Amino acid sequence: MNSIVNSQQKIVIHGAREHNLKNINLEIPRNKLIVITGLSGSGKSSLAFDTIYAEGQRRYVESLSAYARQFLELMEKPDVDFIE
Repeated sequence: MNSIVNSQQKIVIHGAREHNLKNINLEIPRNKLIVITGLSGSGKSSLAFDTIYAEGQRRYVESLSAYARQFLELMEKPDVDFIE
């Protein structure tokens, strides 16, 4: 039960490899303001948009009815080992 509570309190990403991301692992707390900073070209946008946003949108669209999904374009699954 402890792992269920922990997974509801954070987003866990293992092995993210989108664009500039080189197999990174991280835990992001839920319900908090998170700032992603770093040098130019370090993969900030890849993490925020191509990994986290794409996975969230993909899961949301999959939760819709088959009728509703036919009108929406499904984003590709991000290149990661695991997102929880």
